Amino acid sequence: MQKAFFRSCGGLLIACLFLGGSLQEVRAEKKPPNVVMILSDDQAWNDYSFMGHEVIETPHLDRLAENSLTYTRGYVPVSLCRPSLATMITGLYPHQHRITGNDPVSPNQGKNKRKDRLSPAYQEKAEELISQIDPLTTLPEFLKAKGYASLQTGKWWEGNPSRGGFDEGMTHGDPKRGGRHGDLGLKIGREGMKPIYDFVAKNKENPFFIWYAPFLPHTPHNPPERWLSKYRSPDRPIELARYYAMVSWFDETCGELLDHLEEEGLAENTLVVYVTDNGWIQKTPQSELPDGWNQPFAPRSKRSPQDGGIRTPIMFSWPGTIEPKMDETTLVSSIDLVPSVLAACGIEIPQDLPGLDVLDPEADAVKNRHRLFGEIFDHDVKSVEEPWKTLQYRWVIDGEFKLILPYSPNRGGEEVELYHITEDPFEEENIASQLPQVVETLTQLIDHWWSVPGQ
Repeated sequence: MQKAFFRSCGGLLIACLFLGGSLQEVRAEKKPPNVVMILSDDQAWNDYSFMGHEVIETPHLDRLAENSLTYTRGYVPVSLCRPSLATMITGLYPHQHRITGNDPVSPNQGKNKRKDRLSPAYQEKAEELISQIDPLTTLPEFLKAKGYASLQTGKWWEGNPSRGGFDEGMTHGDPKRGGRHGDLGLKIGREGMKPIYDFVAKNKENPFFIWYAPFLPHTPHNPPERWLSKYRSPDRPIELARYYAMVSWFDETCGELLDHLEEEGLAENTLVVYVTDNGWIQKTPQSELPDGWNQPFAPRSKRSPQDGGIRTPIMFSWPGTIEPKMDETTLVSSIDLVPSVLAACGIEIPQDLPGLDVLDPEADAVKNRHRLFGEIFDHDVKSVEEPWKTLQYRWVIDGEFKLILPYSPNRGGEEVELYHITEDPFEEENIASQLPQVVETLTQLIDHWWSVPGQ
């Protein structure tokens, strides 16, 4: 029934466009849409059925992709949870919003981070990092001026959700009570969807914004047995089976959310946005890992500048307004989420936002874009005022090429990496030595985008 509904609405859009209406005119004739952002947590760009994974099944996200403007060449500028989410809520690059890592460097340099986080010195640094959100205008704040009510669920690092402009939130954000990256909000999805259902019930008559950022498929990989049994196999490491099961569990919760919007009669006028915060390649005993690697994820995924860390499908679904399309060539970034949502809701896009409104793939600015930038920082922040203190890499994709530029003061001795990214999507052959002119040109582009001292 839902597929037929989406197809019929898409037909209305095509008819409107054929009769001379533009996408902007179609948007203007409708009341501002509800907005639901679905944010996957630690999932590789190809770990979906619709992206070609041979084992993982994601029927609900497949359905969303089928009924969305789906950009398969989507990216986040940074491959770490907190700065990536901060970009999605502000529309700014990490070096602009200055939330470049997950935690401040521990003043005690201790090995027991949990104990260190309770110290007054650490909490002072933590508050300094959180406070970077205060002077910025976030997406909920933009929407509030248009009459939107907003709800935070799941991952949220910036203290109480009210500091990000949310009217309601599951997270308390108090470091003294264990608040860090979501606290009570991390129950969403893993322990049901009731907080979202309750919020929807209260706000049917006015537009609303929902931030659905569940702690899924993020570790701990402890899926229900009904999902683990689906992927458990004698020839598959149990770590991999658990991760696959977590992805399917996350997909199941997305289906529950989308079905609820349909059941409440809200799907037709709801803009659903989908993205993941950063990639993940599951570490298994069979993985070839560097000496001393003690992370649960493999290299070249989370926290790396490789596509395994920064690439993600990005989807926009708004039945009857956005024509479904699987776009496999256009470059889109999570910096585009805020301006795209603002445009959909009839709010003027601030000129200082670096992203684009990408809801119309035929718009000249979108069609002509062939370049994306990004930056990778260390996990712990040394300085909010000087973000380069923990900078690791800057990167650019320009057409068919991708350049990864190590920041020499922090990554001394590492070689520059250049990939023919459209032909080598898994970055297996570094061709920097073969194309020095391309390296020079792309390095200049990066320096023009963000010039850093000491490079």
